Parts: sequence; structure tokens; C-alpha cells
Amino acid sequence: MTDRYLVTGAAGFVGSTICRRLAAAGVETVGVDCFTDYYDTTQKKDNLATVDGASFRFVETDLADLTATGLDELLEGVTHIVHQAGQPGVRSSWGAEFAIYTRNNVELTQRLLEAARRSATLQRFVYASSSSVYGDAERYPTLETDLPRPVSPYGVTKLAAEHLCTLYASNFGVPTVSLRYFTVYGPRQRPDMAFTRFVRAGLTGEPINVFGTGEQVRDFTYVDDIVEANLLAASAALGPCPPGTVLNISGGSSVSLNEALAVLERVVGRELDIVRHDRTAGDVFRTGGDASSAAEILGWRPAVSLEDGLRAQADWMRGVLGVG
Repeated sequence: MTDRYLVTGAAGFVGSTICRRLAAAGVETVGVDCFTDYYDTTQKKDNLATVDGASFRFVETDLADLTATGLDELLEGVTHIVHQAGQPGVRSSWGAEFAIYTRNNVELTQRLLEAARRSATLQRFVYASSSSVYGDAERYPTLETDLPRPVSPYGVTKLAAEHLCTLYASNFGVPTVSLRYFTVYGPRQRPDMAFTRFVRAGLTGEPINVFGTGEQVRDFTYVDDIVEANLLAASAALGPCPPGTVLNISGGSSVSLNEALAVLERVVGRELDIVRHDRTAGDVFRTGGDASSAAEILGWRPAVSLEDGLRAQADWMRGVLGVG
């Protein structure tokens, strides 16, 4: 059977990078996105414009609104689902917008899993989870077996969808694997994310707003490494990667935000103008994942250093801004 991939959230940061990689390899791919307005949809359309190849087809639709029949038609002949769609952002998940998160992260995933359960061709369902499920973890580096205890509504919804993947695997044999991403960065990153804002400000000389002391620690993971993990998870045989598997995908950097800003200063070649603000509710102090299981099961290891990754992101941003 010829491989056919369905990539949800195909116009987003990670989704479009996955689609570009698959299209370059000539893999038959259907990309799906509904262009939510969480950020400027122009960037999402620009992301899609970078996906080139006769093997790629794009469908604009809201998966949460499709009927069961419509979902079945979309999955016809699909062998691999790479599920990147969802509502991002910790800060926006509080208050009145929480219903958007339950719809786009939990309900949408459940409906897609139901369709996957009905599929006769599906070989793998890869779900994009998040290190946000850990919250303030009990130890570092954090293992997949450590107790998840999210500290934001966003993290709660990502964990709920992950649990659904595990349930559908154990009860119905849906071949799911959930990848817990740790702070993804790189070219075409969302405009609301820290490194996009920092790199832009560093290149233009504008102030950089930092929430908290800057001593908060993050395990930064370059987007190409994330893509590689998704494709390895999708292609892995069911034996070493049984349905319901959950894996940390972490870059292994575990540096403070202040240390990352020092790296950025070297990359942009100028001193940064940093303005500090109070810590944001739901923002964990530290993340750091043990990715040894991903290495053992998938053969995955991060390949891009923080400095090399930030340099690539800065080069992309120079092109966006038209600066030298």
C-alpha cells in the first residue's frame, strides 16, 4: 500500500514544516487547516506557499465541524495521521476563551480518533502533545512516567487529548503515539512566541519584554528535530513503538532564558534592550525532558544546537523584515 499522510494544522509552524519535508520526499500528503485567527492568517498562508510538490494537496476545512461521513472521506486511503492541529497559547487559555481550547484541542482530537478507529488503512496516528502537561514537574530531567500536573488550562487540554489517544489505543487498537514537545523554535515560528519576538527585536533594536526574572529554564527544541521525531514515530513498526506510546521530544539544552538571550546577542551582533515584567500566570519555572525513550524506541536524537537554531531563525527573520 502506498503511504498517504494526513497532516492536520498544516498551515501552522510545525505542520507546514512537516508538509514541506514530506512534499520534498514525494510522499503523498493531504494537509488540512481552517486558518483560525489566533494570529495573522497571512503568515499561515505564507507557510503553505513554501510547500511545493505534486504529491501535496491542501484542504481548507474545520475538522471540528466535519460530519462523521466527511471525516471518513478525508481519511480514505490515509495510512498515517500527523495531528498538529489545536489551539495554542498558555496565556489565552484562561477565562472566557477556554471553550475554544476544549473544542479545538479535546473535542477535535476525540472526533479524529473516532474516524481513525473506523479506518481500514491507518497504520499510525501521531499526536502533538506538549511539555505543558508536566507543569512544575517533580524532577528534572522529567520522565514520561512522572506525574503530569499542568498549571494552565492549555496544559489541561493537551493532557486530556493525550489521554484520549492512550484510551483509543488500549480499547480499540488505534495505533497512536503522543510526542511531548519541549519549547519548539525555528523559522516560521508563531509571532506570539518568545523567540520570534526576541529575534525581531534584536534585529531591529526594539525593546525585548521578558516576563519574570529570566532565570526560568527551558528545554529548547529546534523545529527540524521535531519534524524528524514525527516522521520517525509515523514510520516506526508497531512492535518497538506499541499503540499508546508517549515520548518526550526535548532538545536537551535546558538553559535559562537569560542564557538564551546571551546566545541571541551573539547571533544578532548587538546588545539587547531587555525590559522585565511580572511572571505570567500558568507559566512554569522550568522544563527539561529526558528523551532517552525516544532515542531507544525511535532512534531519535536532537541534532541542532541552540546557537545554530537561533542563527537559522534570525536568518529567516532577516528575510521577513528585509534587513541585513
